[in-house]
Amino acid sequence: MSTLTEAHKQWASRPAEERFTTLTEMHSKMLADRAISKAKVLSSRDLSAVPTDDNQGLLIAGPGGRGIGISHWAFGQLSSLVGAPASYLRELPPPVAADCLNFGLKVTRDAQDVGILAQCPSDSLPMIKAATGPRYGRVWNCDVIGALIDRFGDGQTGNFRVPGIRGNRVDVTKANTTLYAGDRDCFVFLADEVNRLEIHNRRDGRPGSLARGFFVSNSEVGFSALKVRTFLFDFVCENRIVWGADQVEEISIRHSASAPHRFMEEVAPALMEYARSSAKGIEETIKHAQASKIDKVEAFLASRFGPRVATRIQHAHMLEEGRPIETLWDATTGATAYARSIPWQSERVEFESLAGDILELAVA
Repeated sequence: MSTLTEAHKQWASRPAEERFTTLTEMHSKMLADRAISKAKVLSSRDLSAVPTDDNQGLLIAGPGGRGIGISHWAFGQLSSLVGAPASYLRELPPPVAADCLNFGLKVTRDAQDVGILAQCPSDSLPMIKAATGPRYGRVWNCDVIGALIDRFGDGQTGNFRVPGIRGNRVDVTKANTTLYAGDRDCFVFLADEVNRLEIHNRRDGRPGSLARGFFVSNSEVGFSALKVRTFLFDFVCENRIVWGADQVEEISIRHSASAPHRFMEEVAPALMEYARSSAKGIEETIKHAQASKIDKVEAFLASRFGPRVATRIQHAHMLEEGRPIETLWDATTGATAYARSIPWQSERVEFESLAGDILELAVA
């Protein structure tokens, strides 16, 4: 079993204005942001950095010459575009930083198209939120949240909702919510803790149950890919750490030109299937896995993970369960236990997915 900390990191770092208690409240904010957003592709030659009148900040001017603000994130993207370290430019006096940016935009680099996303509120200065490649496939946060509402409701009253604490339902507040969105990305964690999967011989010969949950994250500005991560789990604690996670699977879509279409063709249907999936089907898979004996454990694991990792998986299972691996379920448990020792998240997720593939052998 694994411990998932993504929701904890969000919970520990998000300010109050980036926390929401329902998906509908979150969706309204995302729709309002999209309504004041404008995307346009410009030549780098048409962009200029200019210091503010008091020389305390920077503005970015387009072909019309009007300067508008730029977010911390977008400044980093623009700096990368011209090959200058953003951290260094931020330490320079704004007039000097403007000269450095302009030298890169207009002299040292070939002209290239830049995808600019700006927000233009009626009561404040417009702000550049992203400076990406011209073929950046933006999936709007409001579309992602809207798809979740269509399939799961408001996040408080449906089967899938903001998780409780150690399996006990709680009133959702900004202090314990798992719905977050800011100027860089959005993150949602929902779980069905009522319709738990009853599992015979859950651990060390004792029965138990698992709940279903998922994470969804997205960025309109190039901060991260669109990701959907599904899993079974024991419980979520006060700090929003997911304990005893198993069968972790992930869909990740980069924001290429086809990303909006792939969201509708791959991610949205996957979420619908997950919402409709029968708990009995998952339970039957686990029962089959628990009943499926492995003749030669060492050879079975080595053929999938290599001899060295196979030995470590067996050791991890022995520490976790106090007995050697005997079944496909044991092999999955041992592999996910070993995955917790992998320090790099991307490699850990990939390994957990391979571990989850073992269960499919039980129903093949």
